[in-house]
Amino acid sequence: MPDTADPRPVVLYDHDCGFCRWSLAKLLAWDRRRALRPAPIQSDQGRRLLAGMAEEERLASWHLVDSDGVHSGGAAFAPALRRLPGGRPLAALAERLPGLTARGYGVVAGNRSFFGRRLSDGAKRRADRRIAAR
Repeated sequence: MPDTADPRPVVLYDHDCGFCRWSLAKLLAWDRRRALRPAPIQSDQGRRLLAGMAEEERLASWHLVDSDGVHSGGAAFAPALRRLPGGRPLAALAERLPGLTARGYGVVAGNRSFFGRRLSDGAKRRADRRIAAR
C-alpha cells in the first residue's frame, strides 16, 4: 500500500525504459492535481510495494498501487484514469472492456523498445525532468 505519510497512489514504471518514462510524463502532465506519485519499479519503494512479485513480472508492465492493492498492466488504467481531470469516462470504458484494455496494453508494452527507439533524446530528457519535478 502507499505510504501512510503520503497516501496518494503510486505509479511504478521501468526507469530503464525510455518509452515508459515518456508515457509516464504524459500521464503526469494530465495529472494537474498531483493525485499520483511516480516511483521507479527498481527503487526501494518499488521493491517494497511489489515484494510478492517476481522481478520479471514487476518489469513486464507498469503498476498502480493504491488502497485497493496492486493494479498491473491494462488493469491499472481504470484506477489511474479515475484520478485524472476528465478521466472518469475513460476509466468507465476501461472497466467495461477489460479484455480489450489488456490486449491493447500488451501490444504497446510488447513493443516498447520499438517505440522508445523512435523517441528523440530531447523527448526523453523532457520526460525525465517532468518526472523529477514530481
